[in-house]
Amino acid sequence: MLVSGAPATGESLILTAPISFWGGVDAKTGRIADVRHPQHGESIAGKVLFLPGTIGSSSASAVLLELVHNGHAPAALVLHEPDAILLLGLIVAREMGWKTPPAVKLDRGRFERFRGKRVTVDVQGTLTVSD
Repeated sequence: MLVSGAPATGESLILTAPISFWGGVDAKTGRIADVRHPQHGESIAGKVLFLPGTIGSSSASAVLLELVHNGHAPAALVLHEPDAILLLGLIVAREMGWKTPPAVKLDRGRFERFRGKRVTVDVQGTLTVSD
């Protein structure tokens, strides 16, 4: 478990390329805004978001915090590599008393088993496929 949060369930969204939250995700809608990203236009809101990597920006945490605040955040984040700047947005959201999505680490080689599935992340950070 990278950042604890309430148990979460949602459809998986496995990104096929790293993303920058700053400029890459619309903080008002939760849609992937980067026109160069293979999944441009898809919504991350309410999804269990599998991230093969992130493209760093010190503003990524602010974008994620805004997504949490306006109800368009992913249900949970599953990261191949921890991104301290991005995860700071979740930590701040939790400190503000907002419902915070959990974040867990999982090797990207294991992402595919969750493609097209409804996934639950429990309080310990265990991922299971939901029925």
